[in-house]
Amino acid sequence: MILGAILAGGQARRFGADKAAAQLDGVAMIDRIAAILRPQVDALVVVGRDWEGLVSVPDRPAPGLGPLGGLAGALAHAQAEGFTHLLTSGCDLPDLPADLLAALTPGPAAIAGQPLLGLWPATLAGTLANYLRGGGDQAMRSWIAHTGTRRVVLDGPLANINTQADLAAFLSRSP
Repeated sequence: MILGAILAGGQARRFGADKAAAQLDGVAMIDRIAAILRPQVDALVVVGRDWEGLVSVPDRPAPGLGPLGGLAGALAHAQAEGFTHLLTSGCDLPDLPADLLAALTPGPAAIAGQPLLGLWPATLAGTLANYLRGGGDQAMRSWIAHTGTRRVVLDGPLANINTQADLAAFLSRSP
């Protein structure tokens, strides 16, 4: 069983507003991502915040650890709920492939250049908790190297909405 998790606990300083709520053709970006992930997973959660229609999971061991805190919270939840794997995405990647899970199988695997897009065995929950307790580098790239996570290259680039200009550029290319 696969749990999907949208990591959405960041402060969006460069964006200047709530990225998850940014509108793409009248749909909040987080809802667009949820719609792409839902058919690929058995259940879906949001990590690091509340969002209507999604179960909320806290960062672990505490907020403010960036994406690794979100991943740790999602992995702990996945393992506690009996899921075997966790499929993750940030809340700012609006053009996820509909076959993301297939591209990342087998895990652990992450998309090259987009480390928030990953497939993680739930059994990594304890390993990540220990890594964070040990004071390891909190960058996703360091965690990926630590675990020997396989990097997957997609055919084309994915949009990553970090600024209002990124959003405008994405909207101008959307059909």
